[in-house]
Amino acid sequence: MDKAIDNRPVVVIGMVGTTLDAGHGPRRWERWRPTVALFQREDTAVARIELLHGHRYTALAKHLAEDIAAVSPETEVVLHRIDDRDPWDLESVYGTLLDFLSAYTFRDDEQYWAHITTGTHVAQICMFLLVEAGFLPGKLVQTSPARGASKEPGLQIIDLHLERYDAIARRFAARRDAAVGFLKGGIATRNAAFNALIDRIERVALASTAPILLTGPTGAGKSRLARRVYELKKARRQVEGPFVDVNCATIRGDGAMSALFGHVRGAFTGAEAARKGLLLSADKGLLFLDEVGELGLDEQAMLLRAIEEKRFLPFGSDREVASDFQLMAGTNRDLRAAVARGAFRDDLLARLDLWTFRMPGLAERPEDVEPNLDWELDEVARKTGRRVRLNKEAREGFLAFARRAPWPANFRDLSAAVTRMATLCDGGRIDVDGVEDELARLSAQWEVPRTASRVDAVLGAAAAELDRFERVQLEDVLAVCCTSKTLSDAGRTLFAASREKKTSSNDADRLRKYLAKFDLSWAQVSAP
Repeated sequence: MDKAIDNRPVVVIGMVGTTLDAGHGPRRWERWRPTVALFQREDTAVARIELLHGHRYTALAKHLAEDIAAVSPETEVVLHRIDDRDPWDLESVYGTLLDFLSAYTFRDDEQYWAHITTGTHVAQICMFLLVEAGFLPGKLVQTSPARGASKEPGLQIIDLHLERYDAIARRFAARRDAAVGFLKGGIATRNAAFNALIDRIERVALASTAPILLTGPTGAGKSRLARRVYELKKARRQVEGPFVDVNCATIRGDGAMSALFGHVRGAFTGAEAARKGLLLSADKGLLFLDEVGELGLDEQAMLLRAIEEKRFLPFGSDREVASDFQLMAGTNRDLRAAVARGAFRDDLLARLDLWTFRMPGLAERPEDVEPNLDWELDEVARKTGRRVRLNKEAREGFLAFARRAPWPANFRDLSAAVTRMATLCDGGRIDVDGVEDELARLSAQWEVPRTASRVDAVLGAAAAELDRFERVQLEDVLAVCCTSKTLSDAGRTLFAASREKKTSSNDADRLRKYLAKFDLSWAQVSAP
């Protein structure tokens, strides 16, 4: 705690206690009257009190001012009549006090105390909030009756600047660190950039209800992180509804409209009963739309309205429904390139792009392979009740391979590898033979067969949308990329004729832009 002494004159801002401060006759000095008690202590000197009262209590306020003058003649008492039509209405009381404080001139050569012993509970809460928000730049003060042998009333000063309190500051820091660990799902990452990313996501998630967009390769952990964000928000009572996880790549056409927004009975052939829809199911909870770039333009338009207005029309209905959900979305595609192609709405992207975070793939975090390996082994134990370990040589062999591996499906590949090794091992111990068998399987799995179409391998389901002309051209480009060491080498091969004519000097940039048309990067097409 900051123990520096503040010698500036004290100015108290308080409210007349319509019951506790009242009293007439000589016996009133035997009663505890909170406002008068401020001036009955030997060690407390108040230069001025700004005393707020309702119009019905003007006489009481004047009588109270006279008693303060009798106890502390050096104190200036300034009375202020305020609106107190409904002292139990939070909005009215807060607005009245805020108007007073906004018009009041606070001076740097004075210190201010907000007296919160008097007034209705609503008024005390409002005074607390105004001090906490900085509208009243001071401390809270509370008086209490004399205790035991003491003849002086009690007085307690509360400073809301919590950074002055070391113990509280340590607890806040510990809670913040726990939240970051919570989001990481218990995995102690050793990657500084990933640590910083998770810290930023945690701060945004707790401070904002705006949409969050997670980008990055398939299997990088976007869905798991979205669930952890939901669990964090629920623990902090920021959401009370469910977590609804939707893979948009699995819903198409009318089925997508119905799945997301629901439908009424008879909306289409086979709609024998009404359907609630996932957006309505996520009311007061968190909706995670994974692979949001796969939604059709019609669904995108309805989603935009649902985000902005929290209302939408179920399929086949002319009556709107409301759903107050928080939104997270994930994608492994370049949505800006999709906007340029007309495949994604720019206004929806603008709404999603306020908070965008790219999740790095496992190959980008080689130092995190080991802690993730241990986490996956713990998961096996949790799911099966059987603890499995790697012996020293097996562990070293697996890590040596894993830190250089491409991991195209990221954590999905790693989880599957650990599951297979744990299932096939004897006696709960994975040995060198078990690791070598799995590494051979992974190497074969990641190698694209020579007879397979590279376009299908790279684009997956999206390859079906290509014209034959585009497919043939892209197949040739991918063949060159797979046999070239760098992006520039591939560009020089593909645009050799242009180089001879000197119509373009940046082959790498031309190739990069061509690949971007298909939401592809050099890292994706250069892998074996």
